[in-house]
Amino acid sequence: MWRLCRTAVACEVCQSLVKHSSGIKGSLPLQKLHLVSRSVYHSHHPTLKLQRPQFKTSLQQFSSLTNLPLRKLKLSPIKYGYQPRRNFWPARLAARLLKLRYLILGSAVGGGYTAKKTFDRWKDMIPDLSDYKWIVPDIVWEIDEYIDLEKIRKALPDSEDLAKLAPDLDKIVESLSLLKDFFTTGSPGETAFRATDHGSESEKHYRKISDKEKIDQLQEELLHTQLKYQRILERLEKENKELRKLVLQKDDKGIHHRKLKKSLIDMYSEVLDVLSDYDASYNTQDHLPRVVVVGDQSAGKTSVLEMIAQARMFPRGSGEMMTRSPVKVTLSEGPHHVALFKDSSREFDLTKEEDLAALRHEIELRMRKNVKEGCTVSPETISLNVKGPGLQRMVLVDLPGVINTVTSGMAPDTKETIFSISKAYMQNPNAIILCIQDGSVDAERSIVTDLVSQMDPHGRRTIFVLTKVDLAEKNVASPSRIQQIIEGKLFPMKALGYFAVVTGKGNSSESIEAIREYEEEFFQNSKLLKTSMLKAHQVTTRNLSLAVSDCFWKMVRESVEQQADSFKATRFNLETEWKNNYPRLRELDRNELFEKAKNEILDEVISLSQVTAKHWEEILQQSLWERVSTHVIENIYLPAAQTMNSGTFNTTVDIKLKQWTDKQLPNKAVEVAWETLQEEFSRFMTEPKGKEHDDIFDKLKEAVKEESIKRHKWNDFAEDSLRVIQHNALEDRSISDKQQWDAAIYFMEEALQARLQDTENAIENMVGPDWKKRWLYWKNRTQEQCVHNETKNELEKMLKCNEEHPAYLASDEITTVRKNLESRGVAVDPSLIKDTWHQIYRRHFLKTALNHCNLCRRGFYYYQRHFVDSELECNDVVLFWRIQRMLAITANTLRQQLTNTEVRRLEKNVKEVLEDFAEDSEKKVKLLTGKRVQLAEDLKKVREIQEKLDAFIEALHQEK
Repeated sequence: MWRLCRTAVACEVCQSLVKHSSGIKGSLPLQKLHLVSRSVYHSHHPTLKLQRPQFKTSLQQFSSLTNLPLRKLKLSPIKYGYQPRRNFWPARLAARLLKLRYLILGSAVGGGYTAKKTFDRWKDMIPDLSDYKWIVPDIVWEIDEYIDLEKIRKALPDSEDLAKLAPDLDKIVESLSLLKDFFTTGSPGETAFRATDHGSESEKHYRKISDKEKIDQLQEELLHTQLKYQRILERLEKENKELRKLVLQKDDKGIHHRKLKKSLIDMYSEVLDVLSDYDASYNTQDHLPRVVVVGDQSAGKTSVLEMIAQARMFPRGSGEMMTRSPVKVTLSEGPHHVALFKDSSREFDLTKEEDLAALRHEIELRMRKNVKEGCTVSPETISLNVKGPGLQRMVLVDLPGVINTVTSGMAPDTKETIFSISKAYMQNPNAIILCIQDGSVDAERSIVTDLVSQMDPHGRRTIFVLTKVDLAEKNVASPSRIQQIIEGKLFPMKALGYFAVVTGKGNSSESIEAIREYEEEFFQNSKLLKTSMLKAHQVTTRNLSLAVSDCFWKMVRESVEQQADSFKATRFNLETEWKNNYPRLRELDRNELFEKAKNEILDEVISLSQVTAKHWEEILQQSLWERVSTHVIENIYLPAAQTMNSGTFNTTVDIKLKQWTDKQLPNKAVEVAWETLQEEFSRFMTEPKGKEHDDIFDKLKEAVKEESIKRHKWNDFAEDSLRVIQHNALEDRSISDKQQWDAAIYFMEEALQARLQDTENAIENMVGPDWKKRWLYWKNRTQEQCVHNETKNELEKMLKCNEEHPAYLASDEITTVRKNLESRGVAVDPSLIKDTWHQIYRRHFLKTALNHCNLCRRGFYYYQRHFVDSELECNDVVLFWRIQRMLAITANTLRQQLTNTEVRRLEKNVKEVLEDFAEDSEKKVKLLTGKRVQLAEDLKKVREIQEKLDAFIEALHQEK
C-alpha cells in the first residue's frame, strides 16, 4: 500500500505542474520511440500536445505510475487484447527504464547527494545502447529545451520530501543487471531465465567465460590500436621526411641564400676522426661515446646497420667473413641519400643500384688494403659518412664478427685479434654496445654475450638485439624461450633495453623498403606480440634506431664536457714540456716537417743543374778511365806491344778497339755516368749545411735518395748513340799539333806509372818485405813468401839474359826454373811459377814502356813524317792519344745527356718518391722519428681535438 500511495502522490504532483491538452494532433510510430517513450505518453507536453493512447491493463505492470503493486516478470504469456505490444521486448525495457524519471526529477531539482552517489554506482553498469539509439526520439534528448526545470524546482517541495518519494534503488540496480545480461549473448528467453536465478552456478560460469573473452578482445583491440598508431606515426615520419628533404634541397640550392651550419653529428664525427688519427690503438683516455656493433659472425650485424642506414651498402657473403676491419659510419640528415668516404670527394647515390654496387666494391677494396700480409683482419678504421632525409644522427662502428674457431685460410691469430679489436672499442666507459644475437641458432652457441658481460657487467650501456626472429618463431618449439632470450634470462648479461628485429628473408637482392614491410607484417601477425611476450616498442629496426639514437645523444651530453676538460689538461702539459725542451723551435708536426724536408730535397736536386760542364767532364773522364784502364793496358796495349812491327801493332789495336767498342765500352760509359750522377746527388743530399743543418731529416733524405736511384733508369737510346760517337773517335789517328802529342805522352806516362805502382805492390805482397823493412820495421816473410821470392829471383835472372823475352813462358823454361829451385831445396808448383812470371814480366814491360815514352817526347816530327827513315816508332803514343780523345768525347756526350735529360728525370723521380712517402703514414713515422717530432705531433692533435670539442659543445648548447 505504501508504494501505491507514493505513486499516487507523484502523479498528482506531475498533473498539477503540467497543463492539460485536449487531444493529439498526430501519432508517432512505436518503433521510433525510446524505451521510456513506449511505456507512457505524457499528454501534458507544452509544445507537442500529444494525446495519451488508451493502453490496456497488460502494460500497466511495467509502469510505476499505476496503482497495482510491482511484481516479478513471468515467462508465460498473458492473454490480453493488446498482445503484440505486451510481448515485444522494447516495451518491457521501457517499463523498467520508466523508473528513471524519479531519479531524473530528484537529481535535477534537488541535486541531492544520495541521488548523485547512487547514479555513480549504477551508471557504469548500463550497457552500450548506441546500437539502439534509433528507438529513442529526438525529443527525449532535447527535453531540457522544452521543460522549465527551474519552475519545477520552485513548485516542488523540499528535497527531503522528494527523497522520500524516490523509488527503491536496489530494485533499479537489479533491473539494470538484468538489462546488462540481456545485451550480452543468448536469446531473450535465456536472458530472462538467468535474470530470475542470480545465484546459480551456471550464471557465475557464464560471467567468468564472458570476462575472459572480453579480456582477450581488449588485448587484441589494444594490439590493433598500437599497430594503428604505429602506422600513423610512420606515415607522419614519412611526410616529415619528405618535407625536411624539400627544405634541405632548397637550402642546398641556395634559395634562401644562407650558409648551412655543419651538423652536430658531423662535427662530432670529425672529433672521432682526429682521435683515430691521433692514436689508433686508443691508448689515450678517449672516452667519447660511440655505438659499437658487436656480434658473432653471420649474426646479422651488418644487416642491422644497413636497416638503420636505410641502404644495402656493405659487402656480403654466404658464411664468409666480410667485415675485415672496423667501419665507422656517421649517420646524419641531408637532402639526398648519399655516402662518401672521409678521404674522398666522390659521392655514392644510395638510391641507385650501380652506385651501391660500386660502394660495396670500394669498401671491400679498402678492407683488403688495410689487412697486412699474413693477416685476416686489421684494426685500421674505415670512415664513412651516410646522409639522407630522416636518418637518425649517430656514430656507429661495425666490428668484425667474433669467431669461435679459426678455419682454413685464416691467420692463426685471427680469433685473438678480433677479440682485442672488440675489447679496445668496448672498454671505453661511454661506448654504447649494440650486442647482436642470432635468434635462429641456439643461445648456447653464442660467445659474444660473455665478451659483452666482461666489458659491461651491469648492462648500463648495452642494448641487446635479437635478429632473425621470424626464423626463431618458426623453428623454436617453445615461444617462451624467445621471451627468455629477449629478457636476458638465458644469458649472463644485462642490458638497458632488449629489441627483436627481422632483417629480411635471406635474399641479398631485397631492398630496404621490402625488408621493412616484411618486418612490420611479420610482427603484426606474430604470436609474440599477441601473447604479450614482446612489447610493441621492442620490435622493428625503426624503434631500435630511435632508441639507440636517444641513448647515444644522452651519453654524448653527459660525457663530452668532461672529455673536453681532460684534453685541455693534456694540452697544457704538452705545451709546458715543449717550452722547457725546445724553446727556440717552432712546433712542427710530422707532416709539416716532411714538407720542410721535401723543399730542401728538391732544392738539392735543382743544385745538380748548377754544376759546371767542366766539373762534370772532369769527373766523368777520370771515372771512365779508372773503369777501363785495366782492359786497355792488359787486353789491348800489352798484346799489341808483343808484335814485331808497327803494322802488326796497329792492326791488333784496331781490331781490339772495334770489339771493345761494339760490346763493352758504351755500357761501361753509361754505368760510369749513372754512378757519377748518384755520387753528386748523394753529396748534395748528405753534406752538412752549417748551423742550419737539421739531422732530423737525415733518414728521410737517405731513403729518398735510395728509392729515387732505384727507380731511375738511364735512357736506352743513350748507348746506341754513344757507340757511334766512340767508334768514330777511336778511328781517328791524326794528332794535329805538338800540344796534343805532349798531352798524349803525359797521359801515357801517368797510366803506365799507376800500373807500375800497382804491379810493385802486388810483387811486394807476393814476396814479402825487403831487407830494409825487415831490419827497420821488424817484419819477416812467410814460408810462401820465401818461395815466391826465390822464384822471383830465378825469373829475373832469366829475364836479364833475354830482355826481349815474350810475355809467356815456354814449357821447357818452366821446367828449367822448377829444377833450379829444387836444386836449392825449394819445391815449387808450375802454376806458382806462371803467377810470379806474370808480375815480373809486367814490371819489366812497364819500365821498358816508360823508357820508350821518354824517347818519344821528341818524336812528333817523325810522327808527321810517318816515322819514315827513322828507327823510332811511337805507335803506342798514338794509341793512348786515341784513348784519351775517346774519353774526352765520351765525357762531353755523357755530360750533355746528364744536364739535358737525366738530371730532370731524376728530379721527377724524386718528386714521385716524395709524393708516395707523403701518402704513406707508416713511412713518415719510420723516417721522421724522435722525441721532438712525437711531442709536436701530440701537441697539434690535442689542440685540434680540443678546438673541435669546444666548437661541438658550443653548438650543442645552442641546440638546447
